[in-house]
Amino acid sequence: MAIIPVSDLHDPRLAPYVSIRERGLMRGHGGQFIVEGKVTLDALIRRSRFEAESLFLTETRLAPLQYLLEDLDDAVPVYVGEQALMDEVAGFPVHRGVLACGKKGKPVEIGTVIAEAQTVLVLLGLSNHDNVGACFRNAAAFGCEAILLDAGSCDPLYRKAIRVSAGTALTLPFAHDGTEADILTQLERSGFDIWCMTPSARAVPLHGLNRPDKVAIVLGAEGPGLSNDILAKGKPVRISMTEGFDSINVATAGAIALSYLYRSPD
Repeated sequence: MAIIPVSDLHDPRLAPYVSIRERGLMRGHGGQFIVEGKVTLDALIRRSRFEAESLFLTETRLAPLQYLLEDLDDAVPVYVGEQALMDEVAGFPVHRGVLACGKKGKPVEIGTVIAEAQTVLVLLGLSNHDNVGACFRNAAAFGCEAILLDAGSCDPLYRKAIRVSAGTALTLPFAHDGTEADILTQLERSGFDIWCMTPSARAVPLHGLNRPDKVAIVLGAEGPGLSNDILAKGKPVRISMTEGFDSINVATAGAIALSYLYRSPD
């Protein structure tokens, strides 16, 4: 592998890592994304459909990660520098000492993502990266084969979303495109039962429902939730809660629904 020492803050080869907190929030990386930490690096190198473009490690992390770097394509450069340099380049303390730049590649179409899936998680209008990352992690834990996000949802390949997802945003098939109506129409045409999660008392309780052969769990943003138009396109489903309390975190709601549907391979 190409181990390249770096020491200059203005080294053009480190450009993808400059001020990554601010650039990521503005989607300034375009066709690139940044991963942070050993767990997400492992996912990128060993299990992801995405390609690594470069790595940026602190000197103390090179030896402990040698086992992982052996699986890295020889053409991918590994830049190695002091912790102080990494912190200054990134714009904040990178305590893990591990950064990598990946290539987004071509977007995957919705039809391709759901072609072989039986359980799909749909995220509509989610703008919080922590929630999106947590939704990915929960989906992977409970056997969900694919995630669909509308164009109004935030980027699941933002650094923080990837980290919160424990790297599953890099490994779980997803499509990030289209309107709410477009997504639900494609799911309906593909034979999915559409369960729209809502706290409405008029919705059907989750526990007691039979699991369809193909089902999509639809979640809306915290606060507004799903619109009446969206609820009308599927089966409104609620999670039973203590009287007088009807709201839980969106990622938690998704985890409960997916856990209920989960079919253990055992």
